[in-house]
Amino acid sequence: MTDQPPKDCPLCPRLAKFRAANQRSFAEFFNGAVPSFGSRDAHLLIVGLAPGLKGANRTGRPFTGDHAGKLLYKTLARHGLASGEYQALADDGFELVGVRVTNAVRCVPPENKPLPAEIKTCRTFLTAEIEAMTGLRAILTLGQIAHHSVIAALNLKRKDHAFAHGARTNANGLALIASYHCSRYNTNTGVLTETMFENVVAAAKDAAGL
Repeated sequence: MTDQPPKDCPLCPRLAKFRAANQRSFAEFFNGAVPSFGSRDAHLLIVGLAPGLKGANRTGRPFTGDHAGKLLYKTLARHGLASGEYQALADDGFELVGVRVTNAVRCVPPENKPLPAEIKTCRTFLTAEIEAMTGLRAILTLGQIAHHSVIAALNLKRKDHAFAHGARTNANGLALIASYHCSRYNTNTGVLTETMFENVVAAAKDAAGL
């Protein structure tokens, strides 16, 4: 099983229909299953929820072009986990260092809300990706849905790896670190502060030995 779906992945009918509508409305957008960003040799995998309509679905790179990406990539660069200048474009020359970024669901869902069946279907790619990353040491999950999908991909039990911001557990030789999603809603409401996110990224970096 490949760890990257084809751009026009047909496995989730609702998402494929939404993608087709976006292709008509936003012909200049990427409008496809967004591939992961970063090397498979990375020691740290960061898993988010899904592409944003006018973020990654527009640019074709995870977290690129929306508020969450600004915070994520600024923080990674501050910790030496990225190089170059992030300009919110897939071809901006920005590169990750020891890190790979992906999403639990690779296609943009309506209202940013994937259905349970869609999360489960796309998990086959997440599972394959984790297996392909032979040097993987740590996984940072952004948000509860991403966290639960990673737990399922690793064939673990939620009760043994509950989601909470800053929670860290170990399983299958991997460190699992959880964070609230770095979305605009979470940062605007104070659910997640920049300091909180800095600290969790620092913990993930340390767990990955970077």
